[in-house]
Amino acid sequence: MAENENQNDTEQLEAIKAQLEEEKTAKATLEEAMAGKDSRIAELETAVSEAKAEVLTLSEAKGKELEATAAELAAASEAKNQAVAKYLSMAKALNPNIPEGIIGGESIAEIDQSVDKGKAIVEAVKKAMEAEAAAARVPAGAPTRGAISTEGMSPKEKIAYAIQPGSQR
Repeated sequence: MAENENQNDTEQLEAIKAQLEEEKTAKATLEEAMAGKDSRIAELETAVSEAKAEVLTLSEAKGKELEATAAELAAASEAKNQAVAKYLSMAKALNPNIPEGIIGGESIAEIDQSVDKGKAIVEAVKKAMEAEAAAARVPAGAPTRGAISTEGMSPKEKIAYAIQPGSQR
């Protein structure tokens, strides 16, 4: 039985050694995998940092581009406002018969519409005034009387005509 126990102990010892070797191999494999993961994590962290830096750079560039675009837009808007103001003053100068308050607008199209509206108003007023003037006209009547011709009158008739009250001399 002692030999049997020795053999049993040896077998158990061999099984434990084999298991230990398997555990060492598994541990080495896990350590190698962990080292690979740590390396991959470091690579990804570097990539994330680089991406953040690139995003920041792009964000700053976009911000500057946005500021430049806003400045250009403001300049274009100011130039448009000046052009519209000049167009408005020219429209008023070219249409002196349209009353001052009728021509106006914030854009060239609005100014053109107000000029057309003003022209229509002026035309309507002219027609109304012409119709009113036509209604108030005095019709032509007998011509004014002039002096009676003294030709063919006798001297006595001429004297009688001259001394009449209201006679023209």
